[in-house]
Amino acid sequence: MKGGLLRLRPTHLMVGLAALAGALLLGVMVGPAGLSPGAVLLEIVDALPVLEVDSGLGDRAAVIVSEIRLPRVVLGALVGGTLSMAGAAYQGVFRNPLADPYLLGVAAGAGLGATLAIVGAGSGSSLVPVAAFGGAVLAVAAAYGLGAAAGGRRTGVTLLLAGVAVAAVLTAAQTFVQQQNADSIREVYSWILGRLGTTGWDEVRMLAPYAVVSGAVILLHARLLDVLALGEEEAGALGVDPARVRATVVLAATLATAAAVSVSGLIGFVGIVVPHTVRLMTGPGYRSIIPLSMVGGAAFLVIADVAARTVASPAEVPIGVVTAFVGGPFFVAVLRSSRRVVAL
Repeated sequence: MKGGLLRLRPTHLMVGLAALAGALLLGVMVGPAGLSPGAVLLEIVDALPVLEVDSGLGDRAAVIVSEIRLPRVVLGALVGGTLSMAGAAYQGVFRNPLADPYLLGVAAGAGLGATLAIVGAGSGSSLVPVAAFGGAVLAVAAAYGLGAAAGGRRTGVTLLLAGVAVAAVLTAAQTFVQQQNADSIREVYSWILGRLGTTGWDEVRMLAPYAVVSGAVILLHARLLDVLALGEEEAGALGVDPARVRATVVLAATLATAAAVSVSGLIGFVGIVVPHTVRLMTGPGYRSIIPLSMVGGAAFLVIADVAARTVASPAEVPIGVVTAFVGGPFFVAVLRSSRRVVAL
């Protein structure tokens, strides 16, 4: 592995940031209210502290931009960047480019927690994101505990098998709860398929601290993930403790994923498609993959949300359906072009 592949190239970052800026502008400008794109852009500029311009929008239209579209676009960017970052981190920890942030049971735990909250308090209850977050964290904790009990040393393979077992049990429990409460199935599936509905900036404020802290931790461990890619024995010989690196990165990625899922539901494929695409374009170094996955994931989910809002307008397609339509063909392309089996 050449050292040049490990470093983030400024041109790659600039292209990614330009794509993100374009996606954010598109996300704010497009919507069912029929506002002028130019007026929306002026309203965004007017919101900046350094400039003051007259957008020409009325009070109602200005509220639509500042309290509906902007929060939704920012939330989409945060969720997409968080899931992609967590997916890249999991891929580095388990040395598998097709790993995703739901690998250790996050999705199953969050799904069970949200289902219980919806059945008990309704889909609009503030308990739903709390229960989803708690279920996701507890699922990964259970996978870690099972891995320790089964194998003594929590290696990557042991953790993966434990995650599969925990996810299977929790998914069965969720199915049982749904079967016993058939009247809530519609609300449960609406949450499972993912959504970026916002009520102002509350969801953004809820997710942002987890995304920032977890992102900082994972970025600081990017070089160690490059070392870990050489193999656990080789990493140990270079003075890196694989178990400690794995535990720290998995904890940070799990908290970030749990927070993202709690405000958006289960949005699939983002944590696989974006990091894997970045790897194909820039090489295997995680000092490039992780930051570019953050930027690319943010842009990808904002664009996906634009599609979700417009393809069946005035109805809205669940954003998880849109990402699945992209992720499915992506995996077909990967399988067709792959010349080797990815080993754990």
